[in-house]
Amino acid sequence: MKFSLPVFGSAAVYRALCATAFLIALSGCDTFLGNKEDPPLPGTRIPILVEESSLSADSGSAGQELLLPPPTDNPTWPQAGGIASHAMHHIAVGGTLGPVWRASIGAGNDDEERIMTQPVAAAGRVFTMDAETVVSAFDQRNGKLLWRIDLTPESEEDEGHIAGGIAYDSGRLYVTTGFAYVYALNAQSGRVQWHRDIGEPMRAPPTVRGNRVFVVTLTNKLFALNGFTGETLWSHTAIEETTGLLGGPAPAVDSGVVVAAFSSGELAALRVENGRELWSDSLTTTRRASSVATLAAIRGRPIIDRNIVIGISNSGLLAAIDLRTGRRIWDREIGGVESPWVAGDYIFLLSSNAELVAVGRRDGRIYWVRQLPLWEDPEDRTGRLLWTGPILISDRLIVAGSSGEALAVSPYTGEILGREEMPDKVTIGPIAAGNTLYFLTEDGELVAYR
Repeated sequence: MKFSLPVFGSAAVYRALCATAFLIALSGCDTFLGNKEDPPLPGTRIPILVEESSLSADSGSAGQELLLPPPTDNPTWPQAGGIASHAMHHIAVGGTLGPVWRASIGAGNDDEERIMTQPVAAAGRVFTMDAETVVSAFDQRNGKLLWRIDLTPESEEDEGHIAGGIAYDSGRLYVTTGFAYVYALNAQSGRVQWHRDIGEPMRAPPTVRGNRVFVVTLTNKLFALNGFTGETLWSHTAIEETTGLLGGPAPAVDSGVVVAAFSSGELAALRVENGRELWSDSLTTTRRASSVATLAAIRGRPIIDRNIVIGISNSGLLAAIDLRTGRRIWDREIGGVESPWVAGDYIFLLSSNAELVAVGRRDGRIYWVRQLPLWEDPEDRTGRLLWTGPILISDRLIVAGSSGEALAVSPYTGEILGREEMPDKVTIGPIAAGNTLYFLTEDGELVAYR
């Protein structure tokens, strides 16, 4: 049995109906993000994770009503972050959600190789890349495998590596790899149309806009390539960093400007047509909470939304920057490695401390904070959990984690609305397209909910 969550209407009405529906769900049926649970044991409950939270709502902001734009249909998710600007706002999905199909994309994570690539969906297909640089296309309706191609060079068969990512545009699937190659594949057949040796490995997905393909290398070089031929149009060199985090963020493109983030903590804005730098900024802070935070890397995708750039770094800084001038509008000492999500006048993000946070887009005010579980064993504080997301669908923030669980959280209050057990750990952000929500697990399982 499935139950329906309202997807349109005011926040107040939504919260009231959602609470009723959630209680009904818990009372007797298994549903997406609202499974039946055993009655709680008697006794006093003590929150064991309260001391973990380092953030709190700003004075005067807690309890304020958040108003979001209504959900809208999103037929495709052609590249990392959804579209080139990475500003997806509020996506509509069906009134009921349940698993409809699952498929293996190939190799999952092991000691040497990891899946780092978010799936993309376009032209009635879902495209994936596994931990061994094998790219696959599945029918979006039923998960049937349509084609598969291994892009690992023969000379590299036995060497571990971290792959880049994929993006779709105008019938072509662009692929960046850890072997320094960029490919353009025919999206219908998987046939290679062209490939380029960039000379340096890539761990970030490409971004495509206006027949230009933007790729970032491991040594912090940004290339703009011709989408038809692979020819280099221009390049930009940022500060090289000797250490960094696994993976990397796809550049954001909008209004004739590309904003790239680098492992040095640098954000750079350049003109799309010629690569001329407009401005650069460094999202680093001298206040470091841990040894991991000494890495200045930006791994979360930057967002361009209505002429404002939103970026977050691992070292502990969230900032909003004017797209044209580079003037910093506001900043907050919040660190994270997951990509923020913007919707209306609010930004939702996961902090480095596993806090799901609602922040004002205009002024950086914190409206609510929800601490997520940090440990597999909270009592012994062992088995650190990783969370990915969020994505906003039909008045629900969806996050998933290495706990093997996905959570639905109210974007208005931060309350947990439900949970769903995944087939395995999830450390790649989910996507939503064509009224379907997709999760990719660490063992290479692609799961579709509709």
